[in-house]
Order: sequence, then C-alpha cells, then structure tokens
Amino acid sequence: MFEFEIVKEDKKTRARAGILHTPHGDIETPIFMPVGTRATVKALTPEQVEEAGAQIILANTYHLYLRPGNGLVKKAGGLHSFMNWNKPILTDSGGFQVFSLDGLRKITEEGVEFKSHIDGSLHVFTPENVMQIEEDLGADIIMALDECAASDKPYEYVRPSMYRTMRWAERCKKAKKREDQALFGIVQGGVFEDLRIESSKIIDDMDFPGNAIGGLSVGEEKPVMYRMLDVIEPYLSRHKPRYLMGVGSPDCLIEAAGRGVDMLDCVLQTRTARMGTALTRHGKMNMHNKKFEEDMSPLDDQCQCYACRHFSRAYIRHLVCVGEILGATLLSIHNITFSLDLMKTMRQSIIDGNYSEFREEYLSMMGYEPVEMTY
Repeated sequence: MFEFEIVKEDKKTRARAGILHTPHGDIETPIFMPVGTRATVKALTPEQVEEAGAQIILANTYHLYLRPGNGLVKKAGGLHSFMNWNKPILTDSGGFQVFSLDGLRKITEEGVEFKSHIDGSLHVFTPENVMQIEEDLGADIIMALDECAASDKPYEYVRPSMYRTMRWAERCKKAKKREDQALFGIVQGGVFEDLRIESSKIIDDMDFPGNAIGGLSVGEEKPVMYRMLDVIEPYLSRHKPRYLMGVGSPDCLIEAAGRGVDMLDCVLQTRTARMGTALTRHGKMNMHNKKFEEDMSPLDDQCQCYACRHFSRAYIRHLVCVGEILGATLLSIHNITFSLDLMKTMRQSIIDGNYSEFREEYLSMMGYEPVEMTY
C-alpha cells in the first residue's frame, strides 16, 4: 500500500522529486503538510485546505487522545471520516507535546507519565499504547514514540535519551498491527553529530517505510539544524521518504529540500496568519502596519489563492485590526497556498534540473543568504 518512487534527483544538491503512494492517494514530494492539530486546520474548512493545494495534513495524537478521545474517533470511522478529509493524514506520536510539559511528566524506560495540561489528570504513554491510539485514529502515516530533547540539553543527557528512543522505536514496530498504516521511525540525537549519525544508522537498519527527523528547530540556530541534516543524509536510505518534523518557514523549506528532505510540516503558516502576518516572495508582511491602510493591491500579485484573487491588503488589514475572524481565515488560506505553491515550484525546478539556481534566486529574493551545504 505504501511505495516511494524518486522521479528526479538534483545533480548539485541532495534535492529530489518523488511520489509517495498511500491508501488515500499519491503525494508529490517535496511537500509541505499543513497542521490540523485537533482534527482541523485552524480557521479553515477541509474544502478550503484542499483548494489551497494540500495533499496531506497532520493531526496530533496527544491532543486527540485527551479530547475527544481516540475511542470516539475510532467509533466515527477514523480521522478521515471524523473530519471529512479524504486525502492522506499523518499523526505524530504526541512525543513532542508530552516532553514539552516540563515539570508535568516523568520519563522511564517503560514510557512517559504525564499530567494533562487541561485538567491535571494523570496519563501514561508507552510505545505500545501510542501505537494503539494511532491505530484508532487511523492515519495513513504514523510516528513512533520518541523523546524530543531540548536543544540546550548536554551530551550526557541526550545520549541515553537517544538510545531509549531507539528502543522505543523497536517496541513500536513490534506493537503495530494495521497493515494499512506506515510507521516511521524518528532520528534523534540533539545537536551532536555522532549521536545523530548513530541514531540514523539504527533507525534506517530497522527498515521502516519512512524515516522522520525529530528534535530540530527546537531552539538551535538554523545553520546548526542544516548541519545536522547534512551529516545524517548519507545514512538514511535514499529510497525511503524523509520527514523533517515541525519545520516550515519558507527559507527552511528550500534549505531542507536541498538536503534530501521530502516532507515537512509546521504550524507557522496558520499561527502567523492568526497574528496578522502574510508570507510572501519578499518575506513576511505584518498586516497591522499602517502602510497597508490604503493599499488596494493583493497580498502577493503572483499568488492565485482565494484571498489574493478577491481582496486587497487594505481590506485584510482592516479585518486584522478590528479582530474579525475572516482576517485569520484569509491569511491562513494565503500562507498555506503560498507554501504549497513554493513546494510545487521547487519540485518542478528539480525535475527541470535547475534547483540550485532556483534556491539561490528565491532565497535572495526573500532576503536570505544560502547556507553552504557540507557533505
């Protein structure tokens, strides 16, 4: 049911264009995946998300386990039926959310005991019950339970944490039952090259259908993240999709794809939209800015999203400034469409054989200097 094929590889970088086949449809890579934490992409209907060009979305195991409960989602026929989304879905393991509950969780070899951020009730995640929860949710792609160590954790902490995550991955693999779901293992290791390489070797040897890369973009500088991607790329099978978790700013999408990443996700597109920010070819645009008060041009004159086709910067600024929900909706439509269009352009440049030129030109247009790739 799952197959990843590489259509074209760039000769100057590690970028590649591919197709990931899943039970709910094909996904053209590299791809950005909008986040629907609680079984909804915030402020948007499923139809609007699809019209923006989304091929796959994410949902969050931790949040859905707490509310409304994985049992209810299973009773509804799984996430696809529950949220009326007929394309592929990916669920994370809830590991990042649990391990961000500093002071409210306890890690053991068995798993992690944590208190709900909602009511303080006590819960336990183990590799085995997380697999059961994700099987109840019914996503096409599911993640193994891992510990996402903070970027400032010392080597003495990260090393045993990484190896425990590797053991949890093995337990997840043994506990998984549904054949219509693809389980990805997750590479960890903080910002330490030797741990990242070792983790990549172990995860790749476990022969998951795909490999995820976690624990990055959690506080370290972007060049450090890119360096980690550089050092692990040779150790992850080229014939399997690579998923960089929680990364989605336009410059990071471009830099990560150049380092062999096929799938990325982030809440940035919708979160910044709710804060009144538009993503454009020339960088971020704060719609609270008074200079847009009488600006009748679209957010981006090369964007064909619903917001850019029908509304001006002045109108969207008005919505943002008076707190109208439509402002968040229009900016979310635009930011997701912009990011997905960027991925389409990126993919075509790989197929056309000019990704390196695209990378330099586009990053420069947004005000970024390309970060040297170190292989």
